Amino acid sequence: MRVLALLAVVVAALAVALVARGDTGFHPHMLIATALGVGLTVLLGTGLMTLAFLSSSSGHDEQASRFEENDES
Repeated sequence: MRVLALLAVVVAALAVALVARGDTGFHPHMLIATALGVGLTVLLGTGLMTLAFLSSSSGHDEQASRFEENDES
């Protein structure tokens, strides 16, 4: 989990650096919004992918598919 948080911070910092480099004026609200938006999006995406892999490896997906097969017959 720490690696995912570190990844989000690094990606957010990179996004803020790119936005700050492309703008001539200093707008702190825009930089804060960029950092929060990118950071939270990366955390959400990696968290959901982690849950998908965890669900697949723990066998929960197989239980759900067996339930659907029994429901159709």
